[in-house]
Amino acid sequence: MNAKENSTAPTKNASAPNAKTYGKIVLTLQNCLLPDEKLNSTPSYLDGLDAETETDLRILGCELIQTAGILLKLPQVAMATGQVIFQRFYYSKSLVRHNMETTAMGCICLASKIEEAPRRIRDVINVFNHVKQVSSQKAIQPVILDQNYVALKNQVIKSERRVLKELGFCVHVKHPHKIIVMYLQVLGYEKNRSLMQQSWNYMNDSLRSDVFLRYQPETVACACVYLAARQLQLPLPTTPTWFSLFRVTESSIRDVCRRILRLYSRPRVRPEQLEKRVEELRRQYEEARTKARGGDVDGHTPSPPLPKHHNAWGGFISRSGTHAAPERTKSPRYDKANVRNLQVLLHREVKGQSIPSEKDSTAEVDPEVTVTVDPANLKRLSEDDQAAINRHEDREVTDREVDLETGTWRNRANIAASTDGTEDGSNV
Repeated sequence: MNAKENSTAPTKNASAPNAKTYGKIVLTLQNCLLPDEKLNSTPSYLDGLDAETETDLRILGCELIQTAGILLKLPQVAMATGQVIFQRFYYSKSLVRHNMETTAMGCICLASKIEEAPRRIRDVINVFNHVKQVSSQKAIQPVILDQNYVALKNQVIKSERRVLKELGFCVHVKHPHKIIVMYLQVLGYEKNRSLMQQSWNYMNDSLRSDVFLRYQPETVACACVYLAARQLQLPLPTTPTWFSLFRVTESSIRDVCRRILRLYSRPRVRPEQLEKRVEELRRQYEEARTKARGGDVDGHTPSPPLPKHHNAWGGFISRSGTHAAPERTKSPRYDKANVRNLQVLLHREVKGQSIPSEKDSTAEVDPEVTVTVDPANLKRLSEDDQAAINRHEDREVTDREVDLETGTWRNRANIAASTDGTEDGSNV
């Protein structure tokens, strides 16, 4: 056995250089962190959006998610997950090419499902519409369920799928809520409610920045505790340093603190100005793409015309308003030559209609069967047709069928009479 292993070893080593390399898959419960080159060169920056406008749009999107989550009565963990997913997505896609508000709706829908507190898309759209009207100081108007609503709903569904695709379905987010509680227990401040609440407030505000894409939640938790203790003027252990117990460096804590405090010094922005800037860049992007493709204004290659009544699911169906009655050949009068070729056919087209008869003014068409003659198929009845005729002959005399040519009723007695030549089948 050892000899065989030794003999096959050189073969494996020789074929190793020719082996195809694949990307590795890492399964972890830690948060996904981005390298510095991706954090400094974002897709929005490559599309011409300046860093300040991008930061304002990110903050505005996170605020929309937070406010909508409160109105939807979502748990804070779901709102935090939505904001982290929102930040991750726009390090993969551009704010110029993907609408910020629609993406925020998709992120909050996805986060509510991740945290097992799902909300309907209709409720999310209503809440975002309400928040937008309040922020712009407009009259509160409900969402009208028209074609625009249906189109927006489809956009939110597509946005949710796009976020999942771009993130590779890696949507796990580890939050520092519980970590802050454990660290305060270690430091002996577990009964200090003000310190714990202030630390949580800093942590919730940090979701508007990109610290969760730069550092692990343990580092963010230490920074929030540090800021809260400094504000409340509470001492923390220095010998040894308290954050060294949690394997966090002082430089990382200071960097997170600076990024959180920078949020409070930013001026308040107007969403209309941000949207105007993004729309201008989006128009330039569409024009450049159209010029590069040399196609139409909308950048799409014209498709060949579809056939009439084409169904996108692969069939050709009759649309509303185009239900034309199928053409049917009139059956001849019954005589001895073709009585044996009677066929019992389904007659759903005229079900429920009224056809005049000689005895009564009107008569109800039998919804089950109709007797017709196929002159081109004489003496060539299939087994199913013959069985249907046999079943018809076994029916009661009271069951009647309509003659398609004359519009008069016929029953089994009339058919039998027509075979003897006594009647032509037009009388009841």
